[in-house]
Amino acid sequence: MKWFRAITILSAAWLGVFLQAKCGITRTLLAAQLDVLPPLLVYTALTSTVGMVALVAVWGGLCLDALSANPLGVSILPLFVVGLAINRGRGLILHWQITARLALGAAAGAAVPTLTVLLLLTGGHNPLLSWGSVWQLLVMSASAAVLTPAVFKLFELVDCAFAYRPAGATSFRHDREIRRDKVLKEAE
Repeated sequence: MKWFRAITILSAAWLGVFLQAKCGITRTLLAAQLDVLPPLLVYTALTSTVGMVALVAVWGGLCLDALSANPLGVSILPLFVVGLAINRGRGLILHWQITARLALGAAAGAAVPTLTVLLLLTGGHNPLLSWGSVWQLLVMSASAAVLTPAVFKLFELVDCAFAYRPAGATSFRHDREIRRDKVLKEAE
């Protein structure tokens, strides 16, 4: 079942990046782009292995950079760093609580674009930065906070729909022994 989860997460990353690039209504209304990869990465980091986090970071980063003005591959490292940090601390995180999911989504939604801008500045690129960038960072962080519980709920529904359900308890008890000697004596 691990392969099915990997396929669904990678498909969700691809579909999310495509919809993010295609639907410009949030860019028009809020003057900011919503990012779906940080909430998906929070889910992946809390429910999967480090290898899956790396795979989502590479796949999602390449998909995002292919459809944006970013240099190809610049989004991979920020996504991986945030996912790795969450994955390393997942034993301490109460990830089933909604407040923890909101907080992790907001932190990831703020950290990924900030690290991406730092990488662009370090690489000699000149991204457009102004006071409006603060508004965009706030919108991206708030939207990631709201989308993170939705991503968890979506994948819970997918797991319920496609995962095997555990078998119910049987009436057979393993600590009982069936004695057949009385039945055999009566038959004779």
